Amino acid sequence: MNLDEALKTFIIESRELLEQMENALLSIEQEPDDAEIINAIFRAAHTIKGSAGLFGLDHVVAFTHVAESVLDRVRSGELQIDSELVALLLESRDHIGGLIEHVAAGETPGDEAEQRGGTLIARLNAYLGFNLEAKPAGMPVEHEHKFEKESSDSVATDNWHISLRFGPDVLRNGMDPLSFIRYLETLGEIVNVVTLTDAVPTLTAIDPESCYLGFEISFRSDADKATIEGVFDFVREYSQIRIMPPHSKASEYVILIRDLPEKEMRLGEILVKCGTLTQAELDAVLRAQAQSEEHPPRPIGEMLLEKQIVQATVVEAALDKQKQVKDSKTAESSLIRVDAEKLDQLINLIGELTIAGAGASLAAQRSGISELQEATAIMSRMVEEVRDSALTLRMVQIGGTFSRFQRVVRDVSKELGKDIELVISGAETELDKTVVEKIGDPLTHLVRNSMDHGIESAEVRLAKGKPAKGMLRLNAYHDSGSIVIEVSDDGGGLNKEKILAKAIERGLMQPDANLSDKEIFNLIFEAGLSTVEQVSNLSGRGVGMDVVKRNIMALRGTVDLDSEAGRGTTVSIRLPLTLAIIDGFLVGVGKSSFVIPLDLVVECIELPSQSTEEGGNNYLNLRGEVLPFLHLRNLFEVEGSEVRRENVVVVQYGNARAGLVVDTLQGEFQTVIKPLGHIFSHVNGIGGSTILGSGEVALILDVPRLVQQVSGKVERSVFEA
Repeated sequence: MNLDEALKTFIIESRELLEQMENALLSIEQEPDDAEIINAIFRAAHTIKGSAGLFGLDHVVAFTHVAESVLDRVRSGELQIDSELVALLLESRDHIGGLIEHVAAGETPGDEAEQRGGTLIARLNAYLGFNLEAKPAGMPVEHEHKFEKESSDSVATDNWHISLRFGPDVLRNGMDPLSFIRYLETLGEIVNVVTLTDAVPTLTAIDPESCYLGFEISFRSDADKATIEGVFDFVREYSQIRIMPPHSKASEYVILIRDLPEKEMRLGEILVKCGTLTQAELDAVLRAQAQSEEHPPRPIGEMLLEKQIVQATVVEAALDKQKQVKDSKTAESSLIRVDAEKLDQLINLIGELTIAGAGASLAAQRSGISELQEATAIMSRMVEEVRDSALTLRMVQIGGTFSRFQRVVRDVSKELGKDIELVISGAETELDKTVVEKIGDPLTHLVRNSMDHGIESAEVRLAKGKPAKGMLRLNAYHDSGSIVIEVSDDGGGLNKEKILAKAIERGLMQPDANLSDKEIFNLIFEAGLSTVEQVSNLSGRGVGMDVVKRNIMALRGTVDLDSEAGRGTTVSIRLPLTLAIIDGFLVGVGKSSFVIPLDLVVECIELPSQSTEEGGNNYLNLRGEVLPFLHLRNLFEVEGSEVRRENVVVVQYGNARAGLVVDTLQGEFQTVIKPLGHIFSHVNGIGGSTILGSGEVALILDVPRLVQQVSGKVERSVFEA
């Protein structure tokens, strides 16, 4: 891997770590005592800092180091988590993200970014100096030890423990790592040294001028902590150094264990490396285990606890570390990072293979050779399996998109002075990654709109007999081959009288128009229509809802809205699972071919002679159900005379059904979706095109649009003036 590829990997991984950091920070506000979440935040910051150092990104290292120091104090219990600290750490996380984006763009942070970073560092340093001011500067170390020794949480060891992780530039800066260990010997006795080699790369990748070593040192000395810390003054800025006094609290050793390298180690090896157990003590227990007549022999952890050599919390932390490393290795072995462009190329090739397979099947049918037909049938099944497997690679859970709104809801609710809780369900629902990437902006607008204009203030809610805390819900589920995403709130709902009056005022409808409540509510998706009397900078001036609808329609989706006064509003977005390849049902009208998405097809029937036409609207009786239908020949102005027997394809989208009248039914067809050019963007009812096995072009019907059109009892030409 060359440097450019390594830097690209660093940027991708940093973005992922920052996302994990944000999610953990939002969780810790609700569970401030969860040590695992705190450690996850620290590890994310520490990993970014260490990786940035490898690329010489000193400005990233410098800022992240300060944030990491604050997180370290939180881990050790010196700082308590509160909303102000979480807000500061979230701002710091955003600043680190901004620095990473500058790196991705090949830019140097400007004056504004530097000023923002300086302000954040000053606020972070205030937390770093908070506890130091409470302790007299000259307080002897032995007093502190005496206090800790009296605690039941202290570890019975008379030795200092020093954990060293030298930065890669130590040698380049003229420092010899071993010289620090030799200097320590002048202050006392080094009882034990464990060399850490986990960071040493392969022989071909090693840089002779870089330092890859670390040390875990057990040290006996009468020197105070300040003197020992002074040994490492010249390397402190670009190294990770932890100095633990004799009889330190068990919690400090637990933190040290969690910071050990992600490497498979035995329990005794972990305890020796962190300094709670000497090699001699471990050897003695191992001999006792070997001499024991018990079968199977007792675990080493139980024997250490029985002899009261190590505390239970420390042993549990070591066992957790073993499990964490094992789980991490398992995850690494089961996951592989693939470039999105390569995945898209694979899908495109499979699409071409699907078209070629359809051509081969058609040729086999025309040949009349049974062996050839059987072979092409087998090939078609295999192509379908390959297609389905490839499409699953593009599917991602929508939970990643939903989780981003935890931060949005937190920040916006504070800005508005409202108490709002976000409830997420259906996060495991999967859909095409392309859809996920493009649905973020419309969802953001809907969420902000619900918070700003939907959910009332606490005072208003209490006056209405509602809980002071508002509820915003994001939900996703599969339905009839589509994915439905719902954004709902328990706010005041929409005022249909205001919407109707505003629509009439803007000339969007006639005063005597007879509209249902749902049709009135959906008028807010018209450009420029807003009933908001006071404009805010959060959800805009009412010009965004039409953009939301346009963006969703560009994904071949639909958006619907339902509201109840005083109870809240729900916006439902229905999207296709994939934008690449679908199973289709091929139909013919005259000499034209059309494809209907198979998931939306309910059944096919012959058009009955008793179908009625009233006021330009067509209906038929389908087993007692009134079914509206459209003539595709009339809708798309297909030339040629009508056939004597026409067929009706019954389709369903959401809760609405409709019939599409066609000439011929040609069966199932694997469809590779090709987008229409801009010149055809004005054509309603067409969602794309595909190539048939014969080489002819077929149009893919936009069933959601057609169902909406016929459900609205309006049949018109698709060619707008």
